[in-house]
Amino acid sequence: MNSHYYAPAIESTRHSVALLILRIASALVFLYHGSAILFGAFGGPGPERFAGYMHASALIGYLVGLAQFAGGLAILTGIFFRLGTLSIIVVMLGAIFLVHLPRGFNIANNGIEYALTELLLAFALLLTGPGEYSLGNWLPDPLRKL
Repeated sequence: MNSHYYAPAIESTRHSVALLILRIASALVFLYHGSAILFGAFGGPGPERFAGYMHASALIGYLVGLAQFAGGLAILTGIFFRLGTLSIIVVMLGAIFLVHLPRGFNIANNGIEYALTELLLAFALLLTGPGEYSLGNWLPDPLRKL
């Protein structure tokens, strides 16, 4: 058989493995930060203190923590993947414009560098979808689109 006959299947597998690796990398960050905000895990502030840093109501702390934690879980599993990536995109836009932008680009100065990277990664994942290695593939068709 011709060797390029198998190329599309190999390329598809590589693509799905690459998406899985990117999903894991992104999801770990948001599961960690979401847990710190939502539950006070890992020495995190919890929702009330997080909101206090921003001079906002505690509801904002709960919403940001939930968006990060649930968004990370959705990205990791591929279940409700689009909702998860959209949640992360909204949170990262908020982080960039409300916290990091005044401090410039450099992460050492608490600038936008890392938040922008995570924003772009979430946007790229939204465009590509979760790939073949996703638990979302087991959902009924109407739910897969979420």
